[in-house]
Amino acid sequence: MTEETQDNWLLLIHQLPPKPDALRVKIWRRLQKIGAVAVKQSVYAMPMTPQSREDLSWVLKEITDGGGEGSIIRAGFVEGLTDDQIRALFQNARKQDYEKIITEANALMAELSSKPGELPAKGAGQISKLQNRLDNIIAIDFFRSPERGTAEILLREIKNIGSGKKPQESQKSSAIAQLRGKTWVTRENIFVDRMACAWLIRRFIDEAAEIKFVSPAGYIPEEGELRFDMFEGEYTHEGDKCSFEVIIERCGLRDRALDAIAEIVHDIDLKDDRYARSETDGFKALLTGLASAEPDDDIRLDRSIALFDNIYAYFHRQKE
Repeated sequence: MTEETQDNWLLLIHQLPPKPDALRVKIWRRLQKIGAVAVKQSVYAMPMTPQSREDLSWVLKEITDGGGEGSIIRAGFVEGLTDDQIRALFQNARKQDYEKIITEANALMAELSSKPGELPAKGAGQISKLQNRLDNIIAIDFFRSPERGTAEILLREIKNIGSGKKPQESQKSSAIAQLRGKTWVTRENIFVDRMACAWLIRRFIDEAAEIKFVSPAGYIPEEGELRFDMFEGEYTHEGDKCSFEVIIERCGLRDRALDAIAEIVHDIDLKDDRYARSETDGFKALLTGLASAEPDDDIRLDRSIALFDNIYAYFHRQKE
């Protein structure tokens, strides 16, 4: 049997009666809880493990008890979806779960940082709930999403702040260490946000990082790759933040010079004039000229890194 036709997955194929609606909601929630992902309408996949089979068997029982019908089959995908694409579905589902934890953890950290050592009962309860939710997500993170490390580190820092301890510098280093040795992938024809992210990666995360430029349509990352500033990337826009701001936040890079650059990148990329820094128009003109003069992304990256080095030095000198 070739690798392409190995039975790597369990599929639940089911049909529910049109009524009651409560059964449909109940089954959907149950499938979310065990970590199954939809590969087609009414077809859910799980990795081939004894635990997955047990979990799906219980779901199937609930379906048949409710008047529905279904089957659990072992499957290997020959054409159409690939194993890598299915793994990406699992990672994307957990990515969304972890990002909710990260957002709430950052908000709680900001609240607790204002009064370190004074952890109210409400704060302790919030930390406990976040930890329980994180544990539940980790239990169904079958292919270890990259966001897991960030969430775990944030929870540890929150506990330290709540107990009056300062966040450990080693924890920040640990978050960055997990990103070293990766290949960073982004859309071709780079401009401000992707230029800034690549500079940040090379200067503050991994000076030997490989930066790869691809056509974004349907790109599936290979093992050891992290996508930035592209659809469904591990590091991309979140809410009103550009990708550069997201990487700074997740890596815990606290630097006023970086904050100033982030404001410039934000305004150029999102075009909302939120910060209106005096340096923004001039820096935008430099980057636009570079992009117009140099079509090759590798050369464009090298030259943009020099520009970001210069403006970082400028803001760093101002800070001092």
